[in-house]
Amino acid sequence: MKDILLLIHHDAGQDARLRAAVDLARALDAHLSCLDVTKMPLTFGTEYAAGVMLLEEESKREHRNRDVVQAWLARQGVAWSWQDCTGGLASSVIDAAALADLVVLNRQLDTAAYPDMREVTANVLMHLHVPIVAMPDEATGFATGRALVAWDGRHASAAAMRAAVPLLKLASAVEIFVASDNADPEGPDAAVAYLGRHGIVADVRMADRGRRQVDGLILDECGRFGADYVVMGAYTHGRTAELFGGVTRRMLSGSTLPLVLCR
Repeated sequence: MKDILLLIHHDAGQDARLRAAVDLARALDAHLSCLDVTKMPLTFGTEYAAGVMLLEEESKREHRNRDVVQAWLARQGVAWSWQDCTGGLASSVIDAAALADLVVLNRQLDTAAYPDMREVTANVLMHLHVPIVAMPDEATGFATGRALVAWDGRHASAAAMRAAVPLLKLASAVEIFVASDNADPEGPDAAVAYLGRHGIVADVRMADRGRRQVDGLILDECGRFGADYVVMGAYTHGRTAELFGGVTRRMLSGSTLPLVLCR
């Protein structure tokens, strides 16, 4: 993970993205590729004059935001570069991510309804096989200490774990958590062995799912384990509009911890 793509946009989640990306760049000795997106107004297609005015206002906000963010980044001691673009948040990130090893976005914003960051992150995940760090908007950074890997033995959870290996190598403790009636019974042992070949020691904890939602079990286990972040697979439905299965959607809506997602 030597190139981290960071979405720059003046919204309620930006501070959390910035702080997490700088923490990750320091921990991984990585380069920070900042993508400053001037968001195209939705009215452009129907009301051209109004769209032009909104685009000018958005552009002015992003120019002011760029000056503030660049001054802050200059004091952080990490390598970074800057690219400006105009377009949709998700589509701009997708277009810029060809050489990214990691993308820093948000989960659903709790303090603002706009932009819809859960939708942005979901759309990026639908189009990329690059790991996404989805930050809560009130987070103050990304701690690499204790990692919980949500495991069900399927391809998406395996892809997320493989992608997260550089991060997991930095962890002080790694736990593979399994909802027992929803998992490949041989999966945890295979996952432990795989991580062991990368020099990562992982413990396994299994929980009976019963009638509970898997995301509730994951969040409870995060509290018991003292997790700093969660690694998990992202699952899609057949219909693009649905974007993700219930567990991924609810974790993007309600997790208080950073999520490292991949599919």
